Amino acid sequence: MSQHLLRQIDQLKQKILYIGTCVEEAIAKAVDAMSNRDRQLATEVIQSDDEIDRLEVEVEEECLKTLALYQPVAADLRFVIAILKINNDLERIGDLATNIAKRAFYLANCPHIDLISDLQTMAAKAQSMVKDSLDALVNHDARLARKVREDDDEVDNMRHEIQAHVRERMQQHPEDYESWSKVNSVSRHIERVADMATNIAEEVIYLTEGSIVRHRPQE
Repeated sequence: MSQHLLRQIDQLKQKILYIGTCVEEAIAKAVDAMSNRDRQLATEVIQSDDEIDRLEVEVEEECLKTLALYQPVAADLRFVIAILKINNDLERIGDLATNIAKRAFYLANCPHIDLISDLQTMAAKAQSMVKDSLDALVNHDARLARKVREDDDEVDNMRHEIQAHVRERMQQHPEDYESWSKVNSVSRHIERVADMATNIAEEVIYLTEGSIVRHRPQE
């Protein structure tokens, strides 16, 4: 590997990790805003999305420049391709954090709506999956990446339980239908955060082992 390519790959790694840090912070703040009915914190998350979008474009341009200028092969090529995909997944997590924050802003005005403790548990699990997927990327840890894939089933099960709870509350309190709809929407967005973390984990497995595990049953 040429020194130029080595430096470029190192820069890509640092930039993707920085985006990961921004996205983790956005998710944490969005969940806190929801749990604490904090409209100011929700607003901060919404406003931070433009910066995440800017960083995503910057990393994509750097990846394309790397492919064009250095024509990497083998493991280096896998790395750049993986970063391109992970970059997109992180930007989407940023969007989901914004969506959660918007619903948190609305629910802050609905103090009589029970936010369901399971929703916070589900959010904590999804946050943990994002962190683990990024740790797996940093450490080239396929074992941890596989754990993230396994954790996705747990989040899916929580989502189904919350959906059932929300349907029950809607039937009992139809006057609060809109508010409960927002709670259901939050659970859907959290589930998608877990899906994106799983996508990142699968790219880490591809990066470390050269094996495409998407759409395959877990080992």
